[in-house]
Amino acid sequence: MTGRPALAVLGAGTMGHGIAQVAAMSGYDTRLFDVMPEALDAARERIEGNLRKGIQRGKVTPEARDRALDGLSYSRYLGEAADGVGIAIEAVPERLDLKQKVLARCGESAADGALLATNTSSLSVTAIAEGLPSPGRVIGMHFFNPVHIMALVEIVRGAETSDETVARAREVAERLGKTPIVIADSPGFASSRLGLALGLEAIRMLEEGVASAEDIDTAMMLGYRHPMGPLKLGDLVGLDVRLDIARYLHEALGSPVFEPPALLERMVAAGRLGRKSGRGFYRWAEEE
Repeated sequence: MTGRPALAVLGAGTMGHGIAQVAAMSGYDTRLFDVMPEALDAARERIEGNLRKGIQRGKVTPEARDRALDGLSYSRYLGEAADGVGIAIEAVPERLDLKQKVLARCGESAADGALLATNTSSLSVTAIAEGLPSPGRVIGMHFFNPVHIMALVEIVRGAETSDETVARAREVAERLGKTPIVIADSPGFASSRLGLALGLEAIRMLEEGVASAEDIDTAMMLGYRHPMGPLKLGDLVGLDVRLDIARYLHEALGSPVFEPPALLERMVAAGRLGRKSGRGFYRWAEEE
């Protein structure tokens, strides 16, 4: 892995493993960190499975797969993963204190001047950067699931984020094959705010018996040319994640648009979280 620029991904969940896969395929010496060994094992399986499917579909060559796997390592130790890296992308759960802690510890081991990015989909980048030694190096890089397919990255500029950091984040996003857009640090940014409003209204419609989940999704796919309906997308993102973001935006913006529907609350309480639990608005097979 010598000669490749070093990049750490902190958190091996749904988003973290996808970011790590794309980074390794883009020529980075990619270190994927998680404290949970089972999360790292699952991430390895998902990445290898994605690459295998890519070969079967003619989108990835065996040589590209081998280079990606050779450029990817896994670690349970944050200091080891972040040691000397010039780029770190945090993808831990949506908890402000956890994100601050992880980025602070990463900053102690990363190279001087390293880019410190958060993949938060809703939390304030300015708040995440508070208390860190170099808040000018902290920026939002919000990827979309599945990362190896979705082309967009929202670059979210915090109050202290420097122009140089914005420029570097753009360069990283473009090297990863993504299209970056720059967003002000506002609750929900652009995509989460718009997408969640649609997703929550779809849940309310299902709750009221307006139509089935399949028909609500079909209406948006065929009527508005959305590639995926809002309910299936919620399953893919994770209904617990949707609920956390809804609660945050409801509190931050005070708008009834983001008040979590009772159906969503009940489904999450029952463990119906979407694809990752096998059932949400849809039933999911293990291989999907």
